[in-house]
Amino acid sequence: MKNTFLFSILNLLFFVGNAQSNSTYWQQHVDYTMNIDMNVENYQYDGKQKLVYTNNSPDDLELVFYHLYFNAFQPGSEMYVRSQNVADPDRRFIKNITNLANLDETQIGFIKVNSLKQNGKPVKYEVTGTVLKVYLNTPIKAGKKATFEMEYLAQVPEQTRRSGRNNKEGIALSMAQWYPKMAEYDIEGWHTDPYISHEFHGVWGDFDVTIHIDKNYTIGGTGYLQNPQEVGHGYEDISKKMKLPEGDKLAWNFKAPNVHDFTWAADPNYTHDILEGPNDVKLHFLYKNDLINKSNWVKMEEMTVKTMEFYNELVGDYPYKQYSIIQGGDGGMEYGMSTLITANRTLNSLINVMQHELAHSWFQFILATNESKHAWMDEGFATYIDNLATNELVRTEKLDNPFAYSYQSYFGYVKIGRQESLSVHIDRYKHERVASSNAYQKGAIFLVQLGYIIGQDNLNKTLKKYYQDFKFKHPTPNDIMRTAEKVSGIQLDWYLNEWTQTTHTIDYGIKVIANNNITLERIGRMPMPIDVLVTYTDGTSEEFYIPLRMMLGSKSTNATQINNWAWSFPTYTFKATKEIKSVEIDPSQRMADIDRKNNLVEVSE
Repeated sequence: MKNTFLFSILNLLFFVGNAQSNSTYWQQHVDYTMNIDMNVENYQYDGKQKLVYTNNSPDDLELVFYHLYFNAFQPGSEMYVRSQNVADPDRRFIKNITNLANLDETQIGFIKVNSLKQNGKPVKYEVTGTVLKVYLNTPIKAGKKATFEMEYLAQVPEQTRRSGRNNKEGIALSMAQWYPKMAEYDIEGWHTDPYISHEFHGVWGDFDVTIHIDKNYTIGGTGYLQNPQEVGHGYEDISKKMKLPEGDKLAWNFKAPNVHDFTWAADPNYTHDILEGPNDVKLHFLYKNDLINKSNWVKMEEMTVKTMEFYNELVGDYPYKQYSIIQGGDGGMEYGMSTLITANRTLNSLINVMQHELAHSWFQFILATNESKHAWMDEGFATYIDNLATNELVRTEKLDNPFAYSYQSYFGYVKIGRQESLSVHIDRYKHERVASSNAYQKGAIFLVQLGYIIGQDNLNKTLKKYYQDFKFKHPTPNDIMRTAEKVSGIQLDWYLNEWTQTTHTIDYGIKVIANNNITLERIGRMPMPIDVLVTYTDGTSEEFYIPLRMMLGSKSTNATQINNWAWSFPTYTFKATKEIKSVEIDPSQRMADIDRKNNLVEVSE
């Protein structure tokens, strides 16, 4: 008996200890010091990188992994082969990827590691496509640090996807995912996905980057320039003396604290504008000095100030003191403290791409979700707030539903039977357009519907609390769900599961209206709480609210709340108070009901 009792106590202590450790958040940390010498004639650069890696995990690490993204820009790479086999490759990619097949050795991208040391001693490593696997001389113990020193040669590829040289608008260097980048290690283990063309997941840390480049080139990007008087190009303080060095190159030194990536762009013909943004944020704008639609670009600059103010109020204050919008890349892509966008657009298109990429400074750069596994939390949440910004700041006539396109896109792919779960890894969808629609549009609908379920005021509070609690971390789907639960007092696990982990659809209908009794039916597999508008023959109307039983709570509403509806019951009947003229389910149309034909019934006389 004593042994049994002791065994039970030990088991209990083990369970409690594990529960405590599993609920304790941790994340790794990196400190990069990089020195880059760029040759603008052959687009190659020599790199020296010192990386201090802090293992904040409870695990001893015997391996580490780096991403070598530029290795994807070669004929025969995984990125190239995938583009040839996906059912519908990204339209922006089709022409460029075809060109990729024909690039010669001087045009491809690569990162070739020449040497790598761990704590001063050479270490064994191997390259597999875009991933560098490092066999450590000694494990990095839990809570300890290791210093890695690397020397490498890299070549900037012809512009293909996001990064590269000489893009279609003539920008010389769009330098994204350009350096050997330590892979993320978290509670799920190492994230060593090969680069297929989608987005990224990185380790939080501090960057100190020095770029040696032809003195005629202007640079913009991540971080704060440390030596403006030594480089000029619009960064200098005109009240102070310049200290330009002798020679053909300038050394640009940027520091970026608490970021998970570093990006830059350079061109010999950039114009550099600076505006004062909210909370003393300096907004830098770099674009070709011969830009055809310069007047549109200047109007976009002014809208950037207003948009940052809007996002600050909606979500929370942008935490850095600079943000750069740079002409470059192959469309629009967000990075740390900066974005690359193409500029030959209409004014509305230019503002739209700015608002979307700026939105990513909240959702995904500061709330750094794993974009490969949860692209909907990145693109979808950014789409949600950029649609609000457009409606509020750009449109002269406000839309009642600024998310109509998101619903249309989602309904379209449901109708043709191509829906896949939001939990599918972004590289592994059958159809590229479905991957995009899911990430941007179904992800945005997640928040719109969440407001339908818990109430708009609670959704607004949820976004603020989510940002405050998880900024500078790597939040997961459970974190946004639990935040909404804490704010609203409503249980929401069912919603996260149904909307993001299945392809179940919502379809409710009005089955019978008789003797002032209204019978509703659930036709789709996904359950929801239901708003019902009943219009009476005397011209008055009444709103009814039916909570979903497993919410174990209800939203605050002015509607008449009636008994909850258990998801396992296919029908639900309630009685109206007067003679009925019509009944409508979800008059706000915020519920993604795939067949609204049965949502409104007029009672015949």
